[in-house]
Formats: sequence, C-alpha cells, structure tokens
Amino acid sequence: MESLTGFLDLLDSFLGSAQYFPFVLLGTGLLFTVYLKFPQVQFFRHALRVVRGKYDKKSDEGDATHFQALTTAISGTVGTGNIGGVALAIFLGGPAALFWMWMTAFFGMATKFVEVTLSHKYRTKDENGFIVGGPMYVMERRLNMKWLAVAFASATVISSFGSGNMPQSNNIASGVQATFGVPEWVTGLVLAIILAMVILGGISRIVKVAEKIVPLMALIYLVGAAGVVITNYDNVIPSFVAVFSDAFTGSAATGGFLGATFAYAFNRGVNRGLFSNEAGQGSAPIAHAAARADEPVSEGMVSILEPFIDTIVICTVTGLVILSSGVWTEKFENNFQTFDMEVIQGVYTESDPVQRQDLFKHLSFSLEDDPVQAFSGEISVFNGIAASQDITIIHNRSVAEDVRFYREGAPYSGIITVEQGKLAGDIDVTGKSLIHSVELTTKAFTRGIFGEFGKYIVSVGLVLFAFSTAVAWSYYGDRAMTYLFGVRSVTPYRIVYVGCFFLASIADTSLIWLISAITLAMMTLPNLFSMLMLHREMKTTIAEYWEKFHREHPEGV
Repeated sequence: MESLTGFLDLLDSFLGSAQYFPFVLLGTGLLFTVYLKFPQVQFFRHALRVVRGKYDKKSDEGDATHFQALTTAISGTVGTGNIGGVALAIFLGGPAALFWMWMTAFFGMATKFVEVTLSHKYRTKDENGFIVGGPMYVMERRLNMKWLAVAFASATVISSFGSGNMPQSNNIASGVQATFGVPEWVTGLVLAIILAMVILGGISRIVKVAEKIVPLMALIYLVGAAGVVITNYDNVIPSFVAVFSDAFTGSAATGGFLGATFAYAFNRGVNRGLFSNEAGQGSAPIAHAAARADEPVSEGMVSILEPFIDTIVICTVTGLVILSSGVWTEKFENNFQTFDMEVIQGVYTESDPVQRQDLFKHLSFSLEDDPVQAFSGEISVFNGIAASQDITIIHNRSVAEDVRFYREGAPYSGIITVEQGKLAGDIDVTGKSLIHSVELTTKAFTRGIFGEFGKYIVSVGLVLFAFSTAVAWSYYGDRAMTYLFGVRSVTPYRIVYVGCFFLASIADTSLIWLISAITLAMMTLPNLFSMLMLHREMKTTIAEYWEKFHREHPEGV
C-alpha cells in the first residue's frame, strides 16, 4: 500500500499538484477572456434571460431545460469544497486567498463558456435516443482524436467515484455522526437507497431532483450565514479590506495565525477556486449537453452563471462568515493529526515578534537559513502532561497550547521518542490550536444569532451539498460509460455507484482522494487542449449566433 501511495504521489506531482497546473488552468481562462472580449461581462445579462427560458422554442432538442441543466451542473460543483474548501484556503493563505478564489471564478466563467459551447455543438444521441455530449465527443467528432476521448472518458468514470461519490459519502456520514450521533452505516444505507431511487430513474429524474434541491440547499445555507454576518456586522468591512489589501502582499500574522506569503495565498486561493467551480475540468459540459437548445452558444452563456453562483456567491458567503466571526485566528480544543503536527527545538510563542517571524519562515517552507529546528530525542510525560522541556509543539500551522498525551483513551505516563519532529509510537495528542476545513466553518456558524444551532445548519448544508454532488457525478459517469461501452453498461455502472456510496460511509477514502486528484488532472489537461485547438472556431461560432439572433429578434437583446 505504501508503494502504491508513493507512486500515486509521484504521479500527482507531475499533474494536479505540479506548479504549472494552476497557471495553465488560470491562463486558459485569461486567454479566452481577452480573446473573446470578456464574455463573462458582455453576456451576463443575456445569460439570465436565456436561463429563464425567454428565447426557448418548442422545436428545440434536448432532455432538460436550461435551468435544469444549470442546476444539475451546479449540484456537481457546489459540494463540500464550498463549506470546507474555503475554510482550508483561508486557514492556509489568510484573507488574501479569498481574493484569488474570486479571480479564478472570474476567468473560469470564460473557460466554462467555451467548454460548454463546444460540447453542446458536437453532442449526439445514444442508441435509445437520449442526448449525449461532453468533451469526449468534441475530441472524437471534431479533432479526430479517439484515443484522447477514450482517455478523458475513462478519467471521468474514475473521477465519478473518486470525487463525486466516495469522499462525499464519507464526509456526510462522518458529519452526521459527529453532530447527531447517527451511526455512519445507517446514514450511508439510507442515503444510498435515496441515491438509487434518483439515479436509476435516469436523466429526467436527476434534473428534476437537482432543480429542487439546489435552490433549497442554497437558501438554508445563506440564511444561516446571514445570521453570522448580521451579528458580526462591524467586522464585515474590515474583512473585505483585508481581502483586497493583502491580495498582493500576503496576509500578516494575527492572533494564532502566523501569516502567509503572497505566493502561498495565491497558490491556495487559485487551487481551491479551481476545484470549487470545476471550470476547465470538462464535467459540467456533460450536463449542459442535454439542455434543450438549438444554439450551443446560448447554453454556453447559461454556464457563465455557474462559477459566479458557486464561487463568487457561495464561497464568498462562507469566507465572509469565517473572516467576520474571527474564528480563523482563534485556537480551539481538538485532536491533533500526526500529519499536521511537529515538535520543534526551543520554546516559541506568537506574542514574540522575532519568534513569530521565525515560525512564519519555517511554515513557509523556506529551507534556506531556516531558524527553526525539528526536535529529535525523548519527551518525559506524566499523567498526560509533558515535563518542562525546551520544545514547542506545532499543530495546524500554530503554536499548540494545553497539550495532553493519551494512549488507549487514558492519560499517558512514560517516555515518548521523537524523530525529526515526529512522534514515534501509538500516542494520541490533544490540545488547543487553529482548526480548518469543515470544522472551522462549523465553528464560525455558531458565532451568529442562531448560536450553537448554527452547527446544525452546516451539517444539513453538508448533507445536501455532498448528496447533490453525488447525484450529478453519477450522470457524468454514466454518460462516460455510454461513450466507452454503450447504453447497456449504464445500469451496471449505477448499481456499482450506489454500492460504493454505501461502502464509503464506513471506509477510509484517503487513497480515493489521491486517485481523484490524478484523474481530475487527466480530465482537465485534455479538455483545455481541445479548447485551445478550437479557439478560432469558438469566435466564429459566437459571431454566427449573434447574427442569427438579431435576425430572429430584431427588437434586440
């Protein structure tokens, strides 16, 4: 298993985790923004009219309305990343990370517009007469690259399990168990049955569920967020100021937060933003290809709204809740994860400016002249408390406080060996430190007018967000299976999909996350390649759309 994980880590280092990847993805959005003269601004109002059905025709072919296609695609992008991903970005990069999430959403609107337009243009029908489309059909029917289309479709199937299914189920089950005390297998079984009832009904049932659940989950989440923002209204403007003022300088240290460089905030913000709205990944075009429309450009315009809703609206709301509540700089009692913990030589405190700067440099992975040294040696512990020694424990990028050591649930007494900052042996550690991801967002929601009840809003939102993602990705996966093996493969795929959703509720999905990260990059890179190859055709297609539109609608937009 370690060898497999090591190989996958190495592969991921050349793909999604490589330094070039965010620049390629963001650069593609920037290129199309300039080349197509800011379509996300030009066509925004028109997109709102299209999604309301103002220009629909009864003769249009498709299996879903514009709104149903939009909500299905949004249900695939609005997931745990909108709750925990934003919190992780702020935890790592500070307020500046939110600014770069906005930038990726803005340029991602152009990327989404292009990929959806092209996929809708080259869609076709399967053996049963249902509309099928997506980047794989663009690659085969327009670029004559069957091999690339097969690679993309295969990556889509794997990603449907790795990002849309198993991690979502695991997050739901863990969250419900922590908040309501419901056993994880019970949650997994109930939701697996509901999932089966939805996806076995095909595209018509999927889009009907999506158009109901997406507005509901957004409303519940926004109401809870409003309760926090209203309570902390005096921190709203300072929070926005920090987002903009830190964007090009990095975020300064405050409270338990030790600061972040510009490069770190940029990287974290871009990374979280890109994987939140999925612009350029090639998943959403599969849903939009089913929309009833005779003009691909009109459906491409509808997709412009996705990154706006997903990142600029929902992620901003999450970010504002976290920043205005102030929880991102506070330390809370939590269980320390070995991966996020390090024992260093010397006694450090963030109240000392010099020591804080040394810690900041160390956490910024500045290996040259690093003033902080990892501790190696032994720690004497009595009744769970370490004897006074010249060491400091770092957890979640903060100086840990009130640290306690346990073994098998009881306070530990004895000697703990430390090798290069890492504890050896089966020792559990608790204490106060910064928190991140869903846990941070949950804590922020308790700082509003709903008080402790706010954590239930996050839990319900997590269930709805994650479940809707699983529904949408089942559709992406079965369309990819249709492309690879024909319509007969869809039912077996859906059965396996439901089974994995249940199993993941009680299993460790860390390996699945790693496989998912690799396959997401394997979807994105071919998709971006096909988009760039067809940049001239894209501009011509837009011009033809407006020429036809003005003939049919002389009254104007």
